[in-house]
Amino acid sequence: MKIFQCLLAILLLSSGCQNNKDLPSSAFIRVDGPDLVTPGGEKFFIRGTNLGNWLNPEGYMFGFRITNSAGRINQAFCEMVGPDFTAEFWKLFKDNYVTREDILFLKSTGVNSLRVPFHYKLFTDEDYMGLTVAQDGFERLDRLIGWCREAGIYLILDMHDAPGGQTGDNIDDSYGYPWLFESEKSQKLFIDIWVKIARYYKNEPVILGYDLLNEPIAPYFENLDALNAELEPLYKKAVAAIREVDKNHVILLGGAQWNSNFDVFTDASFDDQLMYTCHRYGGEPTAEAIREFIAFRDKVNRPMYMGETGHNTEEWMLSFRKTMEENNIGWHFWPYKKLGGSSFVSIPVPENWERVVDFVESNRNTYQAIREARPNQQLAKKAMLEFVENCKFQHNTINESYIRALGFDPEY
Repeated sequence: MKIFQCLLAILLLSSGCQNNKDLPSSAFIRVDGPDLVTPGGEKFFIRGTNLGNWLNPEGYMFGFRITNSAGRINQAFCEMVGPDFTAEFWKLFKDNYVTREDILFLKSTGVNSLRVPFHYKLFTDEDYMGLTVAQDGFERLDRLIGWCREAGIYLILDMHDAPGGQTGDNIDDSYGYPWLFESEKSQKLFIDIWVKIARYYKNEPVILGYDLLNEPIAPYFENLDALNAELEPLYKKAVAAIREVDKNHVILLGGAQWNSNFDVFTDASFDDQLMYTCHRYGGEPTAEAIREFIAFRDKVNRPMYMGETGHNTEEWMLSFRKTMEENNIGWHFWPYKKLGGSSFVSIPVPENWERVVDFVESNRNTYQAIREARPNQQLAKKAMLEFVENCKFQHNTINESYIRALGFDPEY
């Protein structure tokens, strides 16, 4: 085994030590110009996937279309089977959707890193995924970090849903507008949560970095220029606060408008461990199609990483993967697991799941409409319990051709 691999193994196995003496900067993945480097000084190129849906439910991964955000899914489930059963469903969902076996499988394919989207409410006492107080964000991440440490996989923490909403669409489980950028209270909570996370994980080298905001500021708003102008200043405040407690972890900054607009950035010099993250679905899988991302990366001389891409033909994904690799852009395809295809593994559809889908997608604007649409309780609950059982890796279908298109080995 190479020296740097031995060093990494020692660091990963000996960490998980939030209360230990601070580790030196050499223990962490670091930024070196347009590259990331390992503790051993070798280039690290991000290759992996996103653990989407697990700590931030999205409707389409359940087979829903209209009911597409975490809050709306929870509301529908509560109306269908009641809050107590819904709370139990969410606990089982979190227990089963991503487990040690999933992480070891991903490692066996050749994945070297993962991005885990999370909702800010996992670190507050707000009602979320069946809990109303004492949210389990650290408990869930601690468990995941332990599995990643065992597997030798790095992890990026991604705040997919920020206080007030950073996007203004279903992506951030918000109220249809990026209120974060107009609310001092929400901005304070956003920064406070990141500081709490950074303080807790400051000595955890399994964590590659902190992805501060997912896909900020959707392109639909008339005051787009004004909103865009607020993004970099907020990032600077957050980075400064994080550096008070954690001087080592890489911090990732996403561009505006689905992580695609990097014209909003004027200064890459305010922190020496910054990198940037773009997202792209569709279009041509060519270098010309991502020319602006490459040009920005070259201008600021910091790493650029494709935090999300995918949901296309396997031929397209293979071509785009190669394009990113040829242009030094690391990548995490989206997502690891869901109902249907276009993912590493698929969840089998439960019996009677269409009854759940029909209710969730129905017109529930009045209490009468809810009563009339509510399905047979026994069948609906049975379908939901079967869903969380089917989430377990042992019941999943491995999509071998998808995995091969990403350059990984699906044999397990």
